[in-house]
Amino acid sequence: MIVSIHQPHYLPWLGYLDKVDCADVFVLLDCVQFEKNGWQNRNRIKTADGWMWLTVPVKHSMSQSIAETMIDNTTRWQSKHIQALITNYSKTSFFKKYMEYFQEVYSRTWESLSELNGEMLRFFISTTGITTRIINSSSLGELSVDPNERLVQIVKKVGGDIYLAGSGCKDYYIEALFKEAGISVVFQDYKPEAYTQLYGEFLTGLSVVDALFNLGDGTMEIIHKGRRTVL
Repeated sequence: MIVSIHQPHYLPWLGYLDKVDCADVFVLLDCVQFEKNGWQNRNRIKTADGWMWLTVPVKHSMSQSIAETMIDNTTRWQSKHIQALITNYSKTSFFKKYMEYFQEVYSRTWESLSELNGEMLRFFISTTGITTRIINSSSLGELSVDPNERLVQIVKKVGGDIYLAGSGCKDYYIEALFKEAGISVVFQDYKPEAYTQLYGEFLTGLSVVDALFNLGDGTMEIIHKGRRTVL
């Protein structure tokens, strides 16, 4: 059984969805330290002037985990995100199909960043037809503080024997630990394919919302076209 593990991201990009789709079980690594100015609480969309950030403001301290990270609701960030989607995607082919969901989800008061990211990820995988089971690492009990040992423990706890790792893990993973545990390691290889966007030339690395609004049901097809991973 293939297991992939990744920190929960806000409005993740297509490569993230590919990693979910390649696995039987996808574990949201929410027990690790929150990374300020990372992808956990922000992502990019396309505008007429290039890309822009959509950022969820959070209450941040140095030692808190992602699961412990609370949203700062003293600002009207939800209305800013809704307006940004309307301004930049109202002329796309599938705007009406998906905007109702975003209006509904942004109308709620969210306290936990992890819960918001989890809710949106489940919408994205449901919309694209991904059937991978999603688990939060914080639900798996005590885990090692050592990154490699923690990954091995997670894969074993959910019954996996193949770990699908991100390409960036090659520099620090310890092969022997996985071999001793009977776990094979495969590295994701994903190169995004261009698709038709508004506002001129194709911009890569944007949130999945860009593909949904522009491609609709074709989003999964464009994700598959970027897949180079051999499983």
